[in-house]
Amino acid sequence: MAVCTSERLETAAELPSSLEAESTVRTVNGIELHVVAAGDEGDPLVVLLHGFPEFWYGWRHQIEPLVDAGYRVLVPDQRGYNLSEKPDGVRPYRTRECSRDVVELIASEGRDSARVVGHDWGGAVAWDLALRHPGVLDRLAIINAPHPVVYRHHLLSNPEQLRRSWYAFTFQLPWLPELASRAGNFALLERALREMAAPGTFTDDDLARYRRAWGQDGALTAMHNWYRAAARYPPTFPRERVDVPTLIVWGTDDVALTTELAIDADQYCDRSRLELLSETSHWVQHERPERLTDLLLESFADDP
Repeated sequence: MAVCTSERLETAAELPSSLEAESTVRTVNGIELHVVAAGDEGDPLVVLLHGFPEFWYGWRHQIEPLVDAGYRVLVPDQRGYNLSEKPDGVRPYRTRECSRDVVELIASEGRDSARVVGHDWGGAVAWDLALRHPGVLDRLAIINAPHPVVYRHHLLSNPEQLRRSWYAFTFQLPWLPELASRAGNFALLERALREMAAPGTFTDDDLARYRRAWGQDGALTAMHNWYRAAARYPPTFPRERVDVPTLIVWGTDDVALTTELAIDADQYCDRSRLELLSETSHWVQHERPERLTDLLLESFADDP
């Protein structure tokens, strides 16, 4: 799948004019990923991973400050999203395949390891990296994404978390979630952003960009297939504990994920820092961009 020139030019237009960044395509793990790359190629590498229903643009507030701080930054559209390839079927969206994408993305820079930051499903991929490929991580940062073992336990034992996860079960249905998501010019997905976040977090211009990403051929099915793959092919891991230096940042007003998930996830990390942000929703990088960037830079600079 080739990303057409006009779409890549639109991507470039969405970046700050002061930032030297490029819209690239990387072949990794047998597929093509669209990747926004910024910063000096010799600087320490940071990879930012978005979740549902976002795309690389969800990290727009963090790219320039990280580059200014001396980091090389890669921000992919994860498989199935926006301008990246959208493999057919459910199996290709297993978390282990998505984390292998990141392993090979890091290698595409001629690197053995990187600082990896993940939010939502991007956080799930980042946890998977820490449990399956810890050698590729210099640092790990998780934003409102549960450790997979902790999440499984809470779904079985915590009625409140089970109630909050109702939508993930509806996503297992064939075609109906896509139909509902597309209705009314993606009104359901727009509400997921606007109504879960603090007022004014997502502008009309932001949402126009999201609608353009959601409207890419095959994107809605691919995005929902991440949820379907998690249920049909539940992952197993070679370990449960995380030894990589880890930062967990959690907006405590998240309506989909309880704060107990963050507290318990911290107990599975040998070298960790937990930051709970009050009056902050699931969309931490949008609502508290400066605070999150500061926390990331502190974490990246800490001695392991």
